[in-house]
Amino acid sequence: MADSPTLPRPPARGTRIVLVVGGGTSGNALTILLRRAGITVDVVEASPDWKASAGSGITLQGNALRVLREVGILEGIEKDGYAADGVAILAPDGTVLHAHEELRTGGDDLPAHIGMRRPRLQQLLIDQVRASGADVRLGTTATAFQQDDDGVDVTFSDGTDRRYDLVVGADGLNSTTRSMIGITDRPEPTGMGIWRAPAPRPTGVRRTEMIYGGRCFIAGYCPTSEDTVYTYLVEPARDRASLNPDAYADEMRALSEGYGGVWEELRSAFTDPKAVNYTWFDRHLVEGPWHRGRVVLVGDAAHACPPTFAQGAAMSLEDVLVLAELLTNRDAWDEQLLADYHARRLPRVRMVVDASVQLGQWLLDGVRDADVPGLMGRTLNALKELP
Repeated sequence: MADSPTLPRPPARGTRIVLVVGGGTSGNALTILLRRAGITVDVVEASPDWKASAGSGITLQGNALRVLREVGILEGIEKDGYAADGVAILAPDGTVLHAHEELRTGGDDLPAHIGMRRPRLQQLLIDQVRASGADVRLGTTATAFQQDDDGVDVTFSDGTDRRYDLVVGADGLNSTTRSMIGITDRPEPTGMGIWRAPAPRPTGVRRTEMIYGGRCFIAGYCPTSEDTVYTYLVEPARDRASLNPDAYADEMRALSEGYGGVWEELRSAFTDPKAVNYTWFDRHLVEGPWHRGRVVLVGDAAHACPPTFAQGAAMSLEDVLVLAELLTNRDAWDEQLLADYHARRLPRVRMVVDASVQLGQWLLDGVRDADVPGLMGRTLNALKELP
């Protein structure tokens, strides 16, 4: 992998302009933080509707909430989400086998986690981006970068172009920004697939509950509001080309057969195939520099992990917190700044990616004496430290 070119002449403070490619969780959070510091930000998002209605649910661990408090939307998350400090492990018939409190990775003043509907989280971020004064263009992509020592000339899919002091690729797992700057690392499937769907919250469900075993590796649900839960079923990965999207609800109902307790109630909610999502678990980590010249990656563009630790969003949000801190506190936007960003993030991200993959691999291999509590305890305790 080629070394990144140096950045010898940073722009003068007060005249800097940043392009954020991608208006998802990490891109929106970064935009808000940079605008608060007085930096001009343009955002381009490929989706014409800004994905405001996409997704079912998300678990925001304490260290994610810690960043979202800085972003300024914690109050909205607490209002519209569902805070919980406990997790329970159930038998396939619904019997509670074990329940415990979770570590508060964001500190004692934040919940261990808040479950939330993804569309609502996205809307809270969108509202803040709009209020920040950032220039947002939807249905638009960056199609070419031309770099020199002073900046990046960017050409867009609408035929326009503009010059930037820094470009941030926040365009997700299949990032085109990553490809355009010559980083060849790609996501690798781990061998598991996950079905997800929203459902009405059954009476009495006040925490995340998971079943290990039965027809699936994991059958679980997490409250996402007073009225809703996010349900998921994890199984060996299937050939996605062989799956009929019109039958997704039927597939999820069939997979949930045999699970008792509130699954009897949840199963009846799986009726709309468009509300069901199926995807693979992936491992992704760019080990080398996350930048080339003045183009740098954040979030899933640089790393992603299976949701076994529910840390994907948290790692992406920590990226943008660290990058925003460096960009707003240093006069020189140079090679050292971007190298320091990578150095601060890589060990922590690698720990989470490896641990998340390991939890899944133990399930794939049928390891019954795996030290799951030890691995989870070590990892979550480490995440209590500031990024």
